[in-house]
Amino acid sequence: MKMAAPARERLVPAEAEPDRDCPLCPRLVAFREHWRAQEPSWHNEPVPSFGPVDGRLLIVGLAPGLRGANRTGRPFTGDYAGDLLYSTLIRFGFATGTFEARPDDSLRLVDSRLTNAVRCVPPENKPTTEEMRTCRPFLAATIGLLPRLSAIVALGKIAHDQVLAAHGEKLSRHKFAHGAVHRLGEVVLFDSYHCSRYNTNTGVLTPEMFHAVFAKVRAHIDALV
Repeated sequence: MKMAAPARERLVPAEAEPDRDCPLCPRLVAFREHWRAQEPSWHNEPVPSFGPVDGRLLIVGLAPGLRGANRTGRPFTGDYAGDLLYSTLIRFGFATGTFEARPDDSLRLVDSRLTNAVRCVPPENKPTTEEMRTCRPFLAATIGLLPRLSAIVALGKIAHDQVLAAHGEKLSRHKFAHGAVHRLGEVVLFDSYHCSRYNTNTGVLTPEMFHAVFAKVRAHIDALV
């Protein structure tokens, strides 16, 4: 059964979200077309950001998972990473409702927004350096359209690097480390290991470690009130 794609957020300018048939990355286009033929009921297009545009928190992942967001059309929906991420957002007041791993569930983000550094699913979950560079203007536009943005959580080093590049910051000045905090002008960047099944199964990231990052974020945002 075809899953309903989530409605795009209001007030999002076109340059912040790629078109359905974005032609900019030939390898990703070919992969997308392959899966459109294989699974025509799937989303199989650039995955739009999710959450209110007046949120103070932006969470940046790497790219849609093949059978996760690429299938469902909502970031971190349909694979294990979403189970830990969304339960953590609910725990710390950044989401309400019930996460049921489908875009028509009752989950709603609160004061937060989700996006990916690369909007199209890459083969083997590995975008190239050029694909990351090509997609970066969409990330920069997404960051720029959030008028109340105060905190960014980068899930993994690639997301961390892309956020820095979108801000025009030198990577050498801000080393990625789980739990690290970086001041980028008026925005604070919080680093976390990615909440992938591989990281959690190998013990690289535990729920407690993930919760500790979001506890810092919650305290930072609450201090702004």
